[in-house]
Amino acid sequence: MTGHRAFSKLTKGFSPARKARVANKVAALETALALHELRKARKVSQEALAQKLSVGQPAVAKLERRADMYVGNLRRYIEALGGTLEITARFPDGAVTVAEVGQMKISQRK
Repeated sequence: MTGHRAFSKLTKGFSPARKARVANKVAALETALALHELRKARKVSQEALAQKLSVGQPAVAKLERRADMYVGNLRRYIEALGGTLEITARFPDGAVTVAEVGQMKISQRK
């Protein structure tokens, strides 16, 4: 096939700094997973996750297909897989972890 080259041949002339940038981007892409990929990587079935979330399996399938969801739902999903959800805002001068997003606050009335 014309126009197709091996990645190693494409990067052969890259400077060491550029190769490092490419390697960092590859590493970042490899750690970014869709929800269903994350669930599979954790070796959890939709059925088992549904049980932990007290919902039906179709609800888990629907959640995994959503393009947009509430942070609280995402937090519950991650916690059901055994993890914790942290939201980090990145700025040119540093990063900040945003606390208490998507967590219910229980207030007591007197």
